Amino acid sequence: MRTIVLARGLLAACLSLACLPALAALPIQHWTQPSGAKVWFVESRVLPMVDVQVDFDAGSRRDPPAQAGLASAAALMSGKGVKAGPGRAPLDENQWSEAWADLGASFGADAGRDGMSFGLRTLTEPALLRRATALAARQLAEPAFPDPVWQRERERWIASLREADTRPGTLAARAFREATFAGHPYGLEARAPTLGAIGVADLQRFWAGHIRPCRAKVSVVGALDRAQVDALVTGLLAGLPQGACPALPPLPEVQALAAPATREIPFQSAQAHVLLGQPGFRRNDPDFFALLVGNHILGGSGLVSRLSQEVREKRGLTYGVYSFFSPGLQAGAFQVGLQTRPDQAAQALQVTRDVLERYVAEGPTDAELQAAKDNLIGGFPLRLDSNRKLLDNVAAIAWHDLPLDYLDTWTSQVARVTARDVREAMARKLQPARMVSVVLGAAPPRP
Repeated sequence: MRTIVLARGLLAACLSLACLPALAALPIQHWTQPSGAKVWFVESRVLPMVDVQVDFDAGSRRDPPAQAGLASAAALMSGKGVKAGPGRAPLDENQWSEAWADLGASFGADAGRDGMSFGLRTLTEPALLRRATALAARQLAEPAFPDPVWQRERERWIASLREADTRPGTLAARAFREATFAGHPYGLEARAPTLGAIGVADLQRFWAGHIRPCRAKVSVVGALDRAQVDALVTGLLAGLPQGACPALPPLPEVQALAAPATREIPFQSAQAHVLLGQPGFRRNDPDFFALLVGNHILGGSGLVSRLSQEVREKRGLTYGVYSFFSPGLQAGAFQVGLQTRPDQAAQALQVTRDVLERYVAEGPTDAELQAAKDNLIGGFPLRLDSNRKLLDNVAAIAWHDLPLDYLDTWTSQVARVTARDVREAMARKLQPARMVSVVLGAAPPRP
């Protein structure tokens, strides 16, 4: 007990220091284990702790359409207790939570659109590290998926979906996603009927088919050496089925829009929600840095962006307007969004279209380009100022198969972007005449 109390105190102290600068752009070590698991590792001695992220190609894009929400349900239920194992008693959800709390470490799962991620954070004191690794390995290999707990969690989930359906932002985002990704898994989301079609047997099958060492991409940042990390990863994945993995079913490509699509949704709201966009690009696209800089100028830099200047400052149509790309393993969305008075929605949308068309056609000014590059390069250290942020970057390198020197060359890649690069990249990716527009809550035209 004394060890546990001391560990908790030390971990709390470490977490309070997490804002201290992490060693940026350290060499990334990379290797493949005999199981097929791929490992990326950055040694960081700033804190006596380690952060681990294990990623599998098991996100919502792998959900059967009639069971949208399956990947998220599996991730949620993996933390609700474990089965008995050799010499190990089963643990229900309360016992499982208490085991992690007593250890002063954390382990959790989350499913996004592309992958399912497991995150471990623990001190590197050898006894604590062994116990944390063993606990995490049980969750990966022996999730119980208790049916009564799933029934309860499903009802909670459905209730939260009903509540979310009363929010204008939720309805606008859903309409945009469905129109942008029509026919592609990126356009699906969990609903009451799809959750109702998911049983414990479905969770078990999904888990068995996707959570395997040969599919794992493991990113590690912390105060360990390579041999210790290799042993940690081996221990984490030891209880999973070994051997080669059969290929996962191919997924359809995200299709470009053939024509513009308009969704006008009546809704009684103090503010109209306006969204404009289309499918964008994959994360490993060679235009990435030109588009990063280009979007920063267009709508990614807050009040100084071109959209903000034109829509907010000059015309007073909104308090804020933004744009972003969300690239993934497949082409994620490009989106512009704002809120405005219902009677100004049509004008705000038209001004936004005009700004976007002109920007795609002409590109940025020299002053805009330099200001964006200065801002991005100056802010780069903030992307790496904690172990957690460094891990996020290493995991992105792993997930998208980016070069190992990606962090070392990031600022020089940004610095090399020219106005022509931005203009040509934007023109390749964006088609302002063929975009989805969603307007929810606009005032009807006067008679």
